Amino acid sequence: MAEIDPITLEVVTEGLISVVREMRATVFRTARSVAIYEARDFSCGLFDAKGQVVAQSEDIGSHVVPLPWSVESALDELGGDLEPGDIILMNDPYRGGTHLNDVTIIYPVFEDGELVFFPAVREHWADVGGAVPGSMSGTATEIYQEGMRIPPVKIVERGEINKPLMEVLLSNMRVREERLGDFNSSLAACRTAERRLRELTARYSIQVLLDCVGLNLARSEARMRANIAALPDGEYYYEDYLETFSAQGFEPLLLPLNLTIAGEEMTADLTGASPQVPAPVNSTLAVTAASVYIALKSTLDPAHALNHGSFRPVTVVAPERTIVNVGHPAPAGSHGEIRKRVIATMLGALSRACPELVSADIHRTSFHNLIGGVDPATNAEFVHYEWACGGNGGFLEADGPSAMAAIDWGDLTTVQPTEVLESRFPLHIEWTQLGLDSGGPGERRGGLGMRRALRLTRGTAAYSLLSDGAIMPPFGVHGGETGAPVDSYVINADETEHRFASPGKVGGHPLTEGDTVILQSAAGGGYGDPLRRDPEEVHRDVENDLVSQEIAETIYGVRFDNDGTIDIEGTASHRTALSAARPRLRAISDENDPYVASGPSRRRTIRLHPADLAAHDLAPDQKIELLDEVGAPLRGWVVSDDTVVQGTTPLDGLGLRLLGVEAGAEVYIRPLYTPVVEYRTAPVT
Repeated sequence: MAEIDPITLEVVTEGLISVVREMRATVFRTARSVAIYEARDFSCGLFDAKGQVVAQSEDIGSHVVPLPWSVESALDELGGDLEPGDIILMNDPYRGGTHLNDVTIIYPVFEDGELVFFPAVREHWADVGGAVPGSMSGTATEIYQEGMRIPPVKIVERGEINKPLMEVLLSNMRVREERLGDFNSSLAACRTAERRLRELTARYSIQVLLDCVGLNLARSEARMRANIAALPDGEYYYEDYLETFSAQGFEPLLLPLNLTIAGEEMTADLTGASPQVPAPVNSTLAVTAASVYIALKSTLDPAHALNHGSFRPVTVVAPERTIVNVGHPAPAGSHGEIRKRVIATMLGALSRACPELVSADIHRTSFHNLIGGVDPATNAEFVHYEWACGGNGGFLEADGPSAMAAIDWGDLTTVQPTEVLESRFPLHIEWTQLGLDSGGPGERRGGLGMRRALRLTRGTAAYSLLSDGAIMPPFGVHGGETGAPVDSYVINADETEHRFASPGKVGGHPLTEGDTVILQSAAGGGYGDPLRRDPEEVHRDVENDLVSQEIAETIYGVRFDNDGTIDIEGTASHRTALSAARPRLRAISDENDPYVASGPSRRRTIRLHPADLAAHDLAPDQKIELLDEVGAPLRGWVVSDDTVVQGTTPLDGLGLRLLGVEAGAEVYIRPLYTPVVEYRTAPVT
């Protein structure tokens, strides 16, 4: 390695990031899909010959961070047969992809006959075939229903496009002109990257570029190792659930995380995750590992650019053929749901390792909404892909942002423009609002979820939804309360209301002219005890239609005089009374297995004496939370058991570790709070 001075290192590093930024600009200006050129659902990255992330910019972490698995898969498949002019196309989740809609171009760049870099673009194509317009169905049972699965193939070989293969792909996807335009935008971006890399090479030499890449990766690794080493060694645990539905109703899928910190290294072990299911609640190892990295990078090292060096101190264990490492032929469309849930379990575990650095739970899901059909005005196919973005969790310094991209979404646009949607599709946006009371109450309030109404103005269409978090809402931390869950329903043209039997999961529901789809994204959880929130901030939230006066009084404990000003003395006494009235139980050690079978998975039970159920107005099988003043809550389902000592709750070792308490400690108990969400009158700005 040549000796590299600091100035050259910084200039080359920023130059490579600039290459990626120009790739992004090229996609913006040339793509055909609204989801790409308006909503920015695409990412670009630069990789070295080993498939390591070398540079990225404001891209979507959930695209870029899993991309090394795609490049590695492409190298395994084609690495010995790559030549200048070859271009690889793929989207296969089982081979390092995310979900089928994320179509990836990998562009080998050679220098003097040696493979040196891979510019790559991952775009969300609005449709890749499958059972429903938009390809993502909440009722899919196998991957074949989710669209065309493309293994790593040479779509261009020695500069010549494989026209028969391209025709096969486009013939099995809706709105083929858009698909072809999106493909060409990826191709143009990669060719732009190649030109700029040639310019950098001419200025510095390829060896200097490669040496700078090595140094930059090494310093990112050293920085992450130092950040991990600053955390207390130990084993931290959190568990969460995803959602499926059967003829018997709701069936939760367990997702446990054992997080081990030892010196400057960390292991995230998801052993015990539910087996994969014939439902869109599975995702790939690439997505799962990337979710761990995203949560860690955002928590410990948010200020520096992302590259592969940050990943090196971290080991991820995800057993095969589970919901976090799916295998053929199970659906894999819910990568956004697994991703956000793995991030949530990381936040839950880290809430005890570094409580001051984490936020409360983010909005649980990517909330994929698809409306598609044939527009009778043009006789052309259309597919609209929308995510009504949710709220983010509160954190130490501030309330969670409302209707804003979460840490895994980069600079993704979260409110797609009304003018574009109404001009491109047979849709009318009736209103776009924030959900009153949707943000999780806390000393720092969770961000509010978004509400949107889309009316079909002509013809017929099909509506699909792939999401999660309709039953298990986002959790708070350090005493913060839950945020509002996901919801979606249809107001028919005759003003009747249609609710779905499987909330959050819909596959091809028919719409006719005049029907209106109501989208309700989840909110963020609260951070800290809501009784410690500054009464002036609560007052301001009430005035701004973010929090109702009812929630201000019953949850935040703030009372108002008749003129609407804060009753200072009344607030103080009311808060004292609310705090004293909170039910507490003593945690006792019990190594009996607390889990019971629930469909294909297991769920935690919390055994209580019948008198405690009556005293706290609880019912058998009700969802509740146990919590300490620090960390995230333990969730489970109530079981009435008269062998339990009154005033106690038996917990296994994992339950005690999750709560961060010893046997004999007092813990709070509360029903799993689901706020009643209304609409504010002002639109999102």
